[in-house]
Amino acid sequence: MEYYNYIKSLHLIFVVTWFAGLFYEPRLFIYHIEASKKSSPTKEILEKQLKIMSRRLWYIITWPSAILASLFAIWLLILIPEWLNESWMLIKTVFILLLYAYHLKTHQMFLELQRDEIRYSSNFMRIWNEGATLFLFAIVFLAIVKSAIHWVFMVLGTLGLIFFIILAIKLYKRFREKFAEDEH
Repeated sequence: MEYYNYIKSLHLIFVVTWFAGLFYEPRLFIYHIEASKKSSPTKEILEKQLKIMSRRLWYIITWPSAILASLFAIWLLILIPEWLNESWMLIKTVFILLLYAYHLKTHQMFLELQRDEIRYSSNFMRIWNEGATLFLFAIVFLAIVKSAIHWVFMVLGTLGLIFFIILAIKLYKRFREKFAEDEH
């Protein structure tokens, strides 16, 4: 067990880089969607650059980090299999499976934007971008607190966070619209 802390450290490093990709990729989607509404040649220049940035982030950082975080997590579970009998770990596992569903849906959006298929608004993407935040809160609290009882409070806190995020997005949208009006 002397190498437990090294494995845990590597797991956490790759969790951080995985989430960094999940936070930034939808932001690039927003820029891509907004670039698609610009006129030539700005539109083509921006779309080309955003596709390159998105592709590199997704395939060089986000996907490898997701895989490595999962492999190190499995290694930790092999070292301490009794965690699988803990209710907090079962709930955390459900959130991780939902995180992978979020990741896969983001991958689908990534592929569509690589083909210049715009199916979502930039406003939708701003909300989508906050999904990773919710998973991060849920998973970290479960991993640190290690209590299934406290997950009820975590869920209530997460709902409060969702409310706050939606409110912040609406205020930001109003601010952007007002700023755009003031420029004209």
